[in-house]
Amino acid sequence: MSESPIIAIDLVRHFGDVQAVKGINLEIKEGEIFGFLGPNGAGKSTAVRMLTTLLRPTSGTARVAGYDVVNQADMVRRNIGVALQDAAIDPLMTGAELLALQAVLYGIPATSLKKRSDELLERVGLTAAARRRVSTYSGGMRRRLDLALSLIHQPKVLFLDEPTTGLDPMSRLTLWEEVRRLNKDGTTVMLTTQYLEEADQLADRIAIIDHGRIVREGKPADLKASIGAPTLIIKIHADQNERAKSVLSTFGELRPGVEGEIGVGLQGGATQVADVVRKLDEAGVHLQHLEINEPSLDDVFAEATGYRLEGSDNAPPAGDNGLRDNGTVEPLTKKSRWGRKQRR
Repeated sequence: MSESPIIAIDLVRHFGDVQAVKGINLEIKEGEIFGFLGPNGAGKSTAVRMLTTLLRPTSGTARVAGYDVVNQADMVRRNIGVALQDAAIDPLMTGAELLALQAVLYGIPATSLKKRSDELLERVGLTAAARRRVSTYSGGMRRRLDLALSLIHQPKVLFLDEPTTGLDPMSRLTLWEEVRRLNKDGTTVMLTTQYLEEADQLADRIAIIDHGRIVREGKPADLKASIGAPTLIIKIHADQNERAKSVLSTFGELRPGVEGEIGVGLQGGATQVADVVRKLDEAGVHLQHLEINEPSLDDVFAEATGYRLEGSDNAPPAGDNGLRDNGTVEPLTKKSRWGRKQRR
């Protein structure tokens, strides 16, 4: 049986006293789209830079496309494609010129260059813009050109580091479709993202990374199923929080929520909503808003880390687990947008 195209064992990277990646273990199978999900600063890009030989690990080992990322770095680079979030593309060159330059760097014969370049430009929808300077490209066009550049040598392993950050919804969907086509053709893809929907839509498996550690891993459907109960979220006046928590805790486990709201895993499902409302009314708690969300990746993230990914700007600092000294979860200031919602 052939070796998996991406394997990392106890991979660590320090920047001085800062521990960016803290001993991650990964095995990505051939033909998978693997999602690396986490907020900014979680360690996603640092891990990818180690796997693509751009950063040397502080400790641990990794093999990509069958080669060691430290001792066989040149062979790794020859066998992978990389589209980084902060890739530098010369704005004075045209798309066609950049593809030609990339082909020369990979030793692609001139006889094959035009055909390969034309195929890639058509594939990413840039044929009409091939002779234009990159300075005239939109953000979405630049991302698609970067993807074409990473594919010029037909790699079997492709790394995409937050490829849709800052793109409009239509450009994002276009890039998603291209990733699916590449994968269908046999390319193994490692995708880092901070978008819940992106990981849910594209990835066969995902790993959730938080403060340099992988805290959950598995198929999106399995991770969401592990949450079990849907999340009931209520909004009330702050002076009624303790009474509301007391009532909600009788229906299930309290879950991290955004500031001004309280969540609970409703063990009895949606059928218990009426009972919850009645009990809250009996306790003198006046509801401002109520909704019930089916389990989502944001619930998985919240259960694993103690805060929601959509509120990651307010995540606890590295080394913290999101809990106060008394074990309660710190409130957030942004609300998850994902998951099916039913409103009352």
